[in-house]
Amino acid sequence: MSAAFDLYTKLKHTSSDEERAEVIAQAFDALEARFPQLNDLATQGHVREAELRLQKEIKEVEARLKKDIKDVELQIMEVEARLQKDIKELEARLQKDIKALELQIKEVDARLQERISQLEVSLHQALAAQTRWLIGGLAILGVVLKLADVLIGP
Repeated sequence: MSAAFDLYTKLKHTSSDEERAEVIAQAFDALEARFPQLNDLATQGHVREAELRLQKEIKEVEARLKKDIKDVELQIMEVEARLQKDIKELEARLQKDIKALELQIKEVDARLQERISQLEVSLHQALAAQTRWLIGGLAILGVVLKLADVLIGP
């Protein structure tokens, strides 16, 4: 049964104005309990106003995000530029160090070659001296054997 018909029936069966006032008050209480306050209801104007505010806030957030993204992109480009510069400086230093090491290796190689040559000369001189001593010793042995042959002789 509808609330209006129920109210009508109750009012019809009441005899005094006081009872009718009480029935009407109860009906208003039931109506208020069933429906929210009119002040709490959102109107189309309220909804539209909230929508426009949200759209404005969304645009502001998008603008801030775009700015932040551009700022981050600029920072990334600056970092990349610094890294490229550092890499080039490092490459130049490494090339310089490599050339210095190559020069040192060549110097050490030249000194080693010179030392090897000196050792070869010393070795040849030692072999020549040893050979002279050996030939001299053999010559003396030959002379001693001749002398022994002459002295022991026939």
